Amino acid sequence: MKAVIQRVKSSSVRVDGEIVGQVGHGYLVLLGVMDGDTKAHAEMMANKTSALRIFCDEDDKMNKSILDIDGEILVVSQFTLCADVKKGNRPSFAASAAPDIANELYEYYMECLKKNGVRKVEHGIFAAEMEVSIVNDGPVTILYDTDIWKVKQ
Repeated sequence: MKAVIQRVKSSSVRVDGEIVGQVGHGYLVLLGVMDGDTKAHAEMMANKTSALRIFCDEDDKMNKSILDIDGEILVVSQFTLCADVKKGNRPSFAASAAPDIANELYEYYMECLKKNGVRKVEHGIFAAEMEVSIVNDGPVTILYDTDIWKVKQ
């Protein structure tokens, strides 16, 4: 599972010209589900996302998490994060999870964020053509990949 986490002042996602999800201060998370990912990967990613300390404290040090600031998270499914670009110039998406599994784990990741105490978790529409708007804060962007952590299956 891969995630691009961007600290935002605000973010929204539109489908067919209509806003389907929006947040204020917090994160925009682009989430890619890989073939072989499990609920354990989604739990680990949610735990790491919730605990990530990239908000500034009173000394202007990145010491606060999304939970510490009572922030909001917009999660957007992003299968293109699973792209394999080792050969040629056209990406292969063969490593991404099948749509039914990807959607299940996308939904589960968001459930886990809520269980971890994130007050507001918004989302786009899985597999839809979406327009994502963001006002970056910093900008601060963090890349997560569950391959770097040992995940018990």
